[in-house]
Amino acid sequence: MMNFLFKSALFVLLLFGFKTSFAQNIKVSGTVTDKSNKTLDYASVALIHLPDSASIALQATNQQGIYEFNNVKPGQYLIKALMMGYDKNQSAPFDVKTAAVKVAPIILTDRSQNLKEVNIRSKMPVIDQKADRVIVNVEQMNTAGDNALEVISRSPGVKLDKDDNIVLKGKKGINVMIDGKLSYMSGMELTTYLKSLPGSVLSKIELISNPPSSFDAAGTAGIINIKLKRNTMQGFNGNMNLGGGYGRYEKIYGGTNLNYNIGKVSTYVRLNAGHYNSYNRLTLNRSIGEEQYNQLNFWHPITNSLNYSTGADYFINDKHTLGIMVKGFTAPEETKVNSNSVNYDAAGIKMGGTSMFNPQSNTEKNSAVNLNYRFKTDTLGGELGFDADYVQYDNSKNETFTNNYLDANDQLIGNPVDLRNNGMGKVSIYSVKADYSLNFNKTLKMETGWKSSWVKSQSDVRFDSLKTAGWINDPRRTNQFLYNENINAGYLSLDQSFKNLQIKAGLRAEQTLGDGSSSGTNTLIERKYWKLFPTLFVSYKIDSNNLITGAYRKSINRPSYSSLNPFTFYTDPYTALQGNPLLQPSYANSFEFNYSLKNFRVLTLSYSVGNESISEVIYQNNTTKESISRPENLNRTVSFYVATGSPFDVTKWWNNNSEVSAAYNRTTSPVQGANYNASSWSWSFSSDNTITLPKNYSLSLYGFYESPSVSGLFHSLESYQINVGAKKSFWKKNATLAFKVNDVFNTSKFRANLAYNNINTFWQNEWESRRVNLSFTYKFGNMKIKTARSRSTGTADEENRVGKN
Repeated sequence: MMNFLFKSALFVLLLFGFKTSFAQNIKVSGTVTDKSNKTLDYASVALIHLPDSASIALQATNQQGIYEFNNVKPGQYLIKALMMGYDKNQSAPFDVKTAAVKVAPIILTDRSQNLKEVNIRSKMPVIDQKADRVIVNVEQMNTAGDNALEVISRSPGVKLDKDDNIVLKGKKGINVMIDGKLSYMSGMELTTYLKSLPGSVLSKIELISNPPSSFDAAGTAGIINIKLKRNTMQGFNGNMNLGGGYGRYEKIYGGTNLNYNIGKVSTYVRLNAGHYNSYNRLTLNRSIGEEQYNQLNFWHPITNSLNYSTGADYFINDKHTLGIMVKGFTAPEETKVNSNSVNYDAAGIKMGGTSMFNPQSNTEKNSAVNLNYRFKTDTLGGELGFDADYVQYDNSKNETFTNNYLDANDQLIGNPVDLRNNGMGKVSIYSVKADYSLNFNKTLKMETGWKSSWVKSQSDVRFDSLKTAGWINDPRRTNQFLYNENINAGYLSLDQSFKNLQIKAGLRAEQTLGDGSSSGTNTLIERKYWKLFPTLFVSYKIDSNNLITGAYRKSINRPSYSSLNPFTFYTDPYTALQGNPLLQPSYANSFEFNYSLKNFRVLTLSYSVGNESISEVIYQNNTTKESISRPENLNRTVSFYVATGSPFDVTKWWNNNSEVSAAYNRTTSPVQGANYNASSWSWSFSSDNTITLPKNYSLSLYGFYESPSVSGLFHSLESYQINVGAKKSFWKKNATLAFKVNDVFNTSKFRANLAYNNINTFWQNEWESRRVNLSFTYKFGNMKIKTARSRSTGTADEENRVGKN
């Protein structure tokens, strides 16, 4: 491994030396002032090459109004300067030869001297279609009472499965990033986090269905990057939010986002807290032989969550920047679980049943630290970056089970069976990476880098049974599981632009080394493999209005750490979860085509073929009546997706964002010794409407419909929902009060059938989807813009495998 790291680092440094050895340290500097000769700090300044008017470099003036470009190549240039509230201006052309150039001061005129009033009617679109991604501008939506997961589910091509896992364009295995960092959570942990995060703190959602080689190869459905609000205005500023809602139970949340940007330092602090009282109701109707088992499980969790994030960037000079980020999440939860099951014979006569009471005290914690450094190597946009990350994820579970077995007359059979469990799980992740970008000229760019990560996952489940002598350890239900993993990766990509054509090709190599053990089953796990992952992107601009893009990507979806644990964990007397130590990673080849007209998405085509796809398979014992869910590799899955639709203005006061899509999904594989083959076409429609009224009022109407479909072994039934809302802005548009009713007709629920081998089950999951919500947001502080630094850090797909089942 050390040899691999040494060679990778040496390769990056040689490339860097190759570039810089031919650079000439010629400086171009100057100042930007107003008409009174007062210098203007943080004005945007661009170095323009002549005669092609290419923008070579962009920066902001410092506190003294000074800018300075280094390593400028010989040629003819001019300087353009602009700043909010001023008319833009530019310098006279000048020549760069062998000596430094001092440009005459550029004077900007205060626009307020010329305009008494400016009435701006344009606004940022809700959906912005880019060549390589779709951007959802959440701040243009009415998110009153919505959590982050609900906002994401309203994005184009996104829906949720039965466990609230995100599905993008019909494909599972999505990686979720927060501000460019992978989230370090998945499954229930990620769902809990996103549900605890108010939608009002989201700024943008980026849907990247085919990421380039600089991203981890993990995630067979691509990446969703959630950008949280961070104000980049100069000085002290921020925003706060407070809201509440009610469905069957109460919800209260609030938070603040504080920013302090001054001189060479830019800092921020985010805090969000919430109290969420909710429920889930799961109905299972199972046919076992000639008998019928009807089961009703009711979860009533009360969660008090806290999310925090803070960071700082120190701009040493125009080239060098240091940064640090610290974030965390905690969600203690008290849950009451009731389960009731009634069984009937072939004639429909009641035979008996069971009841279970399962109070739980659970806590989930996540903390992360990132250190980063960026070095701008030249004026053409070259950059060398380093990131180091440490993440720790902890959870604890304390619960008791009281199981009662009843006869046909609901009379207790024998004594109740009492169990208790004290369990914990912990995952530690270390990651380091280096990235280097090199612009050979204005049309040819190269990116390369390496990354290594180390993961240690451990879980401890301790079950006791209540006997006459007291609580006695139950070895059949007690287990310790340890898993260690090291992933090393390197990548190289080239980006070539022609007149109307852009081609970007990349190759990523990843090596995986893993080993694990389970005390409860005496099972050893060993993983050693490496794979190559190519990517290709093509963009062709037919003219100024028509754009065609195409993409290809090979990706991997590694099993979550817990899914490799062979231990069986019972959630009720008849239902259990079990890991699979034989589980292998799955691979997918994905293709995508897009055509847009004037930024309107006319057509999207997506096709994906997956091998060894991971899916939950239920094993049913007709004698004991137990159903055990176990992840397994399925031979082949095929997904085809086609969609059209983008936001457009029906009138000056009515904006509509509608999407119509169709999908074809097919699963073929041996399942429990028998061939399984299921496929179906499905379609969906969504429409988000915003009506702008006088005096800063607006109304919103959102609805969606999804037809029956196939997802893995589940045959899902139709679902639909309608939301209505209203919003009012005041205090010079710095404050907003929003009202919303989610799922007006209470129709949103997940319903599906499972039918294979001896499995014949109807599944219905309901939650508190109909809610009334009221929220208040307020912006405060200085509104003078400072250029912000955008970065992504060195985390991999490991975070998306924490806790996934």
